[in-house]
Formats: sequence, C-alpha cells, structure tokens
Amino acid sequence: MTLQSSPAHTPHTNAASATRDPAWHERLTSSWVFFVLIAGCAFITEFKPWVFFDRASLRSSGQFLASFYPPAHDAEFLSLLLTSAWQTISVATAGVTLALVAAAPLALIATRTLSISRIGNRSSVKRLSASMLFIPTVIRSLVRLILILLRSIPELVWGLLFVRAIGLGDTAGVLAIALTYTGMMGKVFLEIIESQDARPTQALLTNGASRGQAFLYATLPSCLPELVSYTVFRWECAIRSSVILGFVGAGGLGQQMDLSMKMMDGGQAVMLLAAFVVLVWVADMVSKKLRKWLA
Repeated sequence: MTLQSSPAHTPHTNAASATRDPAWHERLTSSWVFFVLIAGCAFITEFKPWVFFDRASLRSSGQFLASFYPPAHDAEFLSLLLTSAWQTISVATAGVTLALVAAAPLALIATRTLSISRIGNRSSVKRLSASMLFIPTVIRSLVRLILILLRSIPELVWGLLFVRAIGLGDTAGVLAIALTYTGMMGKVFLEIIESQDARPTQALLTNGASRGQAFLYATLPSCLPELVSYTVFRWECAIRSSVILGFVGAGGLGQQMDLSMKMMDGGQAVMLLAAFVVLVWVADMVSKKLRKWLA
C-alpha cells in the first residue's frame, strides 16, 4: 500500500497567494462604510456643488469677480488697510499673550507629573492621608473641566457675546481669543508636560524640592521646545481667528472686509483679501524661523 503525496503548489498559486491582500475584505467594508457616511452627511447638509455652474450663479460670480478690478489704491484706503492689519496682529498677539498667562499655571496645576501625592512607591502612597490624595485629585479634575469648558465654546461665539456686552472694538476680539485659546493651550501644555519622562521630576520632589523647582530644573528643559513651538503655532492661528472675529464687529481687517462686502466694493475687497494672505504668510515665516531656532 503506497502513500499518495499531496500535490505540490504550482508557482502560479504561490505567486497569487503572495500578492493577495489578506485584509482586502476589511478594507473593502471600511471603504463602503466611509462612502455611506460621506453620502449621508452630504444628503443631510444638502450639499449640491452643481448649483455653482448654472447660468445665474455663473453670471453673478462673473459680475462679482469683475468688480475686483481695479483694486482700491487711494492713499486714504491704503492707510486704513495698514491700520486694520496692525489691529489684527495686535488683537491676535494680545489674545495669545493673555491665553498663555492663564494656560501655563492651569496646566501646571492640572498635571499629575508634579503631584507630590503621586511620588514614591505604592506603600508610601497608602500611608498618605485621604485628604492629601482626595483634594489634589478634585482640584486637578476641576481645572481640567475649566479647560474643557473654555475650549468647547468657539472664539466666534465668545466674540458675539463680548460685542453684545462691551460693544464693538478690538477688546471683544482680544477677550474672545484669550478665553478659547486658554482652553486649547492649557490642554496641549498639559499633554506635553505629562508626556515627558517623569523620573527626574519625581526624584527632585522626593528629595524635598518644591513643585516649581522640579518643574524649572527637570520638566521644563525637556519640553520647552515643544511648548514654544505650539505657542507660536497658536499665534499664527490667532491671526486668522482675529480676521474672522472682525466680521462680528471685533475690529481689524475682518470688520473692514464686512463693510466692503456690504457696500459691494470689489476693489477694496480684493485688497483686503491680499492683506489676509500677506498676514498669514508673515506669520508662517515667523513660525518657521522660531521653530528652526529652537531645533
């Protein structure tokens, strides 16, 4: 009685098995789910891009674009343009500065890395009083909740509220950016600090150093480049936010753009759009230079 050997795999079969994606059905299912979600969102939002190409829309768009020429270039408007651009930069810078002043201490309070009640081994933690463990936990939770509340409300909504409360002007824009960016920057600062190696910080705390000393000499040197880089990035974003806030009366280029659009003055509008681009470009260049300097 002879044993029959199993047939050998042909080279064609081996090549097909090697090139076949073992997860093709999961990828296909994920693609269909993604397509269905996108189609559902487009249906709910009534997204109809073809309306831009009908005759009435093309005629209106052509008339609007034709009004851009010639761009406004009289001395009075250019002076107003420069003043508004400086206001936009000032609003962004003041708002980010206030946010930084508020976000940095809030992040330090909320971080677990600098918590004295968490240092040492488990047996030493058990010997701590219940209040020493409970009170810091409650304080950190409250600070994190404050950061969530601040960043959950967009700066545009804050701007509308402050314009209604204190009137038109740059102050509303500064406060709107400061509140929202405090929540954003505090959250990211917290994550950056907690992502660092905690052993040097805990060693200083264990040997009697204060939280401030442990932060300055152990935590800050390792995370300073990331903190500065993110702060510069937020300043760049604040410039764009200050332009948007101008549309609700918070001053700067946005407010002038709103007035020009209401007067259907395309020459002024195109110059203001050019100023938007220049401001973002300048902010991007400054951001790149600072990141390169910190690297």
